[in-house]
Amino acid sequence: MAIPCSNKKKYYLHMKEQDIQAIQQLLATPKKIAIIPHRSPDGDAMGSTLGLYHFLLKNNQHPVVISPNEFPEFLAWMPGSDAVKIFEKDKKNCTKILEEAELIFTLDFNALHRVGEMENVLNKLKAPFVMIDHHQSPDDYAAVTYSDTSFGSTCEMLYNFISFLGKKSDIDKTIGTCIYTGILTDSGSFRFPKTTGTTHRIIADLIDLGVENTEIPTLLFDNSSYGRLQLLGRALQNMKILTDKKTAYTTLTQDELDTFDHIKGDTEGIVNYGLSIKGIVFTAIFIENKDEKIIKISFRSQGDFDVNQFARSYFNGGGHRNAAGGKSEVSMEETVSKFENLVSKLKI
Repeated sequence: MAIPCSNKKKYYLHMKEQDIQAIQQLLATPKKIAIIPHRSPDGDAMGSTLGLYHFLLKNNQHPVVISPNEFPEFLAWMPGSDAVKIFEKDKKNCTKILEEAELIFTLDFNALHRVGEMENVLNKLKAPFVMIDHHQSPDDYAAVTYSDTSFGSTCEMLYNFISFLGKKSDIDKTIGTCIYTGILTDSGSFRFPKTTGTTHRIIADLIDLGVENTEIPTLLFDNSSYGRLQLLGRALQNMKILTDKKTAYTTLTQDELDTFDHIKGDTEGIVNYGLSIKGIVFTAIFIENKDEKIIKISFRSQGDFDVNQFARSYFNGGGHRNAAGGKSEVSMEETVSKFENLVSKLKI
């Protein structure tokens, strides 16, 4: 199926005709619909869920976005964010909404463990699931799965998903703002390898709809608190370089987070600074979370080094070839020691 662009060119994407028809049938009548991003949602997770939320509202559905936990403050300006339910803050009400839902959409993740404690509720639901996601190795829990790792963001997939349903004209400034946000953030401001000509044609369409392409980056990236800048400074001070392995990493302890009044989202993007160093192709950040008793880890790479495989093999995580995450349940010192030992054996 082809989706026409504003410049009258056509590009071809993959979603099975039978799945398109199944979605159209599911949405043929009004339904109670739950829309779920992954735990600790980023710009793509919130952009895709809120974009779908506004689309479903426009089509006489009854959607509710339920996030497993709080989303970062720098995303709180997004249209519809004030209507998002937070499972960790209101488990009883959110569980009721999920149990009464007639359809469940999961966006920007492909394994139910990515929602944390909410997984226990989702596993018991009888309603059909629809997955829209761009990560590797999707689990088999959804009645309809739209999964494609060639995309740089779930928001780009959502644009196509709406178009596949014959509803491209429903994409307005509000929906477009959500989609633009996810594409912008997950593409590294259009710098990552999966940013294609098609990505830019979609962005052009969204700008033509009135999406504020100069204002959104300011809202996302230029509203730092003084504490957030100090935290960045500390992370840069903590950075270590393993020159012969073309690797950089940094750490942030819970005490350091507390010293600079850390709030959710303050560490977003810090991991990317390692890749700005000449000659570095692999970088990581280790962030202590004493409440959850884990070290949260983010990995980034350039070129052919597969951080998804590295995260899956050694740190109970996963993601994409050049961007992945993981966790460790031992101390910061033990985690870093393990990482350095693994890196010493890599051929980068």
